[in-house]
Amino acid sequence: MELEIDNVKINTEGGIVSKDEIQTYINRGRELKPGHKLIGLDVTVDGEYVDLAYRYEDRPFERIRRITGYLVGTLDRFNNAKRAEVLDRVTHEIGDDCEDVYIDAV
Repeated sequence: MELEIDNVKINTEGGIVSKDEIQTYINRGRELKPGHKLIGLDVTVDGEYVDLAYRYEDRPFERIRRITGYLVGTLDRFNNAKRAEVLDRVTHEIGDDCEDVYIDAV
């Protein structure tokens, strides 16, 4: 059976589960991962046992880089001097004209 409670899509199989019990499972899912949005819950009833599978909304990946000695995701917390340092950086690239270097073992 499929239904939606409290903006969470609920799928139940194998038996009947009350709305109060489902709300308890939803609250527990939110407690397990605070800061994550719970979007779905699969409830499988097997006799006296209930299996729960929570589905959370994907969180965007934040890139972290090492810039001027700091690990940062964005530059928004840098002051003017550190921003100027970032703008003055020279990036080094390896060109196609580089020769392979081999070191003979002695």
